[in-house]
Amino acid sequence: MKTYKVKGILQQKGWLSNPFVTIDSNGKITKIHSSGTSDEDIDGYLLPGFQNAHSHAFQYAMSGLAEIHTQRSYKDDFWAWRHAMYEVALSVNPEQLESIASMLYVEMLRNGYTSVAEFHYLHHDDKGLPYTHISELGERLISAAKTAGIHITLIPIFYQKGGFGLPAESHQRRFLSKDVDDYFCLLEASAASIKHYKNAQMGFGIHSLRAADKNSMERIFKEGPTDAPIHLHLAEQPKEVTDCVDFYGERPAQWLLNRGVLNERFHLIHCTHLNPQEVKGIAASQAQVILCPTTEGNLGDGIFSLKVFQNQGGKWSIGTDSQINLNPIEELRILDYGQRVKTHNRAQFTSEHKRDAGNFWRTEKS
Repeated sequence: MKTYKVKGILQQKGWLSNPFVTIDSNGKITKIHSSGTSDEDIDGYLLPGFQNAHSHAFQYAMSGLAEIHTQRSYKDDFWAWRHAMYEVALSVNPEQLESIASMLYVEMLRNGYTSVAEFHYLHHDDKGLPYTHISELGERLISAAKTAGIHITLIPIFYQKGGFGLPAESHQRRFLSKDVDDYFCLLEASAASIKHYKNAQMGFGIHSLRAADKNSMERIFKEGPTDAPIHLHLAEQPKEVTDCVDFYGERPAQWLLNRGVLNERFHLIHCTHLNPQEVKGIAASQAQVILCPTTEGNLGDGIFSLKVFQNQGGKWSIGTDSQINLNPIEELRILDYGQRVKTHNRAQFTSEHKRDAGNFWRTEKS
C-alpha cells in the first residue's frame, strides 16, 4: 500500500481538493481521505480512467501507411482505404498480432485509457482457414491485454458478406464465418479464452448490415448471449446508406428501428449518416452510440448529430478505432470541434449557465 497526496481528484459529484489517495500493489485505489500522511506528494490531478469503446488492434500496424496521397486516377476515400487495411490484415500472424496489440495497449494505458473494447474480426489464418484453436487470435488479444495490464472486452464479430447481397471478397477471407452456427462456435471458444485473464469479459456483434444477410442477423440477435453487449458499425458512409435502401428499401438505422431489436445492450459505432428521426429513435431505444472522431475525420466519414442525440437523453462513448490517435483528451477535442462546425455553436457539452461576457469584462477590467 502507498498513499499519495494530490492537488485534486475528479469524482462523480465534482472535484475533491488536496485529497490523500491510498493505492494497493495492483494499482487499485482502496481509500480516498481528506487528511493523513503521504508517502509521496504529487503536483497533479487524478481523473477516472477512460473507456476505449471501439478498437481494431491489428490496424495499429498500418498507422501512416494509408496517408501517402499521390496523384491517382481513382478517388482516395474510405473504400480505397479499406484495401490498405486488407493488405495489413492478410500479413499479420498470431505472434505479430500479440506483439502489435501489446504495444498498442501499453500506449493506451499511457494516454489514460484503462479499458478497451476490442471489435475483433480477424479470426482465421492468411488462407482463410480456421486455426486448430478457433479462438487463437482472440486469445492473443487477451494475452496482450494481460501483458499490458488493461481491462479488455473481447468482441468476436460475425462477418459474412462483401456488401448488401454480395459474396465476400477474397481479401476478406480472414474475417468470415461460414454461417451462424460456425460463429456461435467461435463465441463458445472465445468465452473459454477470456478465462485466462481476470480483467477480461466478452461481447458479441455483427460487423455491419452490409456484412451479413437478414436471416443471420435476426438469428444472432435472437439466439446470441443474453447478458453481453452487442456491437455493430452503422451508417458510416453515404454509399452504405444508399446501398441499404437499394437492397432493403430502408436506411440502415431505419431497418434496425423497424424491427424493434435495439435496446440498452446495443453499441452502434459511427452513425455519421442518420436523419433526425433516426437519431431520436436510437436515443429512445436506449442503444448507445460510439464515436471515433479522429478516425471518422481521417476517413471522411462524417459528423454525428450529437447535440440532437444528447438532447434526447442519448448515451455515447469514444473509441480509437484505427489507432491513429490514442489520446482521449485529443479525441474529445476533435469531437467538440466537429460539433461546433456542424452546429455553429461553441457550447456543446455543458449545462452550466453561460457567463455574461459584458459583465465579465467590466468585472475583470474595473
